Amino acid sequence: MTRMCTIAGLALCLLTTCTPRPRGDVAGGRADSSLSPATDGPRWLAGDHHIHSRYSVGWNKDTSPPTPTIGGDAIYPIGMNAAMARYYGLSWVVATDHGGPMHSKVNFDLAYPELVQSRQAVPEVVQFTGLEFNTPGADHSSLILPRTSDEAERRRDLEARFDKVEPWPADPMRDSEALMLEALQVMDALSPRPVVIANHPSRSATDTGVYGATSPEELRNWNDTAPEVAVGMAGAPGHQARTLDREGGRREAPRGSYGNSPTLGGFDQMAARVGGFWDAMLGEGRHWWITANSDSHINWREGGSDFWPGEFSKTYVWAEKSYDGILEGLRHGHIFVTTGDLISELYVTAGTAGVEANIGSTLAIQAGADVVVTIRFRDPQTTNSHGDDPAVTRVDLITGLVTGGDAGPVVGGDPNTNPSAKVIARFGPGVWKTEGEYRTVTHHLRDLHANMYLRVRGTNGTELEPEQDPVGENPWTDLWFYSNPVFLEAR
Repeated sequence: MTRMCTIAGLALCLLTTCTPRPRGDVAGGRADSSLSPATDGPRWLAGDHHIHSRYSVGWNKDTSPPTPTIGGDAIYPIGMNAAMARYYGLSWVVATDHGGPMHSKVNFDLAYPELVQSRQAVPEVVQFTGLEFNTPGADHSSLILPRTSDEAERRRDLEARFDKVEPWPADPMRDSEALMLEALQVMDALSPRPVVIANHPSRSATDTGVYGATSPEELRNWNDTAPEVAVGMAGAPGHQARTLDREGGRREAPRGSYGNSPTLGGFDQMAARVGGFWDAMLGEGRHWWITANSDSHINWREGGSDFWPGEFSKTYVWAEKSYDGILEGLRHGHIFVTTGDLISELYVTAGTAGVEANIGSTLAIQAGADVVVTIRFRDPQTTNSHGDDPAVTRVDLITGLVTGGDAGPVVGGDPNTNPSAKVIARFGPGVWKTEGEYRTVTHHLRDLHANMYLRVRGTNGTELEPEQDPVGENPWTDLWFYSNPVFLEAR
């Protein structure tokens, strides 16, 4: 690496409001056009919804109640995280600290004022207030709050009422799914509503399809209770730098801290397995989206397990560059995700009879119609933050039937699978049309009579299906991107 991101250097960078490196700079990574001044109309905006600051604290348990230790878990100021997000090409971030006994007070008294300062210091980055919820009855989740005049009070009250580790003395009765469903009902009644995304959902799984703290049943119940709030899960978890040694070697550790049931190409099994849980949710007609994040606590260069926000994983949202636009883009699934800056734009369009739908949208078709699917992506001819210029070697088109919801029970009856989901076409460089950095390919779906969805993924590798990531794998060598679905509704 040509630039070591030390704390002192970052502090200076923040104080001087440094600007991102050009796209071709090895250290700076792939910035995108979203760093330019805001323009009218939507575009792809890269971001990260799961970032910790020094207010993800440690605890001195020699006192009662325990005393928070600033920087005891994550170590960076909120403004430093925002400056590094800008440096690595992000347009939006969410400050999502988690806590312990009475952490809502830490967030309200200390973290929020620092967020306000960070918004002033790094105005190029849209900075949401949020929380990594210690989710009752499950693992963690990102709570993303709309920008309102009382956003700090809303976060404080939700954390105080519902975070399972907030009380002192500890209350094991808080760790219940019923409390989470109550929390979602409260969130759903807010105006405007927040967004909740389940983080690292299979990190505690013990095997393929054998889930731990977060179960498929819980995620369905969340979505049933508040479908405009509980909208998805992290497809690519954070801690992807856990295998990297600060001296440039490898550590014998699992990607993403998935120690029992490994990630697949850096993605959670709930998202990566064709015909698995994500396809089961989509097969029920659920608007259930996937994202990617850094889960940044301590950068790998300083002995931690994490990349900076935007250094490795990006969640792209099709939106205007505003708080409302980005949050609604997340809520409605206008999202694709990528690792290692494999691509920087992705357009998946389904069209018939002069009408089209894009990622996160639904196309109504006449029964028996043909649909043209167009996949267009940008494969930048520049280096990423590792100094590589990865190339897409293959793109897969995946389809599945929507047989649940109003259409009746899910085919097969297994809540973890959708047997109709499959890869129907694979495209390589010999198939797609090349125009500069853009690649385009089309595929025809003939004589459609059933409700269905389609989604797209791509890779720089040769695995037909993402395989379990071995301990110590270099994450930069195994890159993928995923679109969220386009639904087709036959009438």
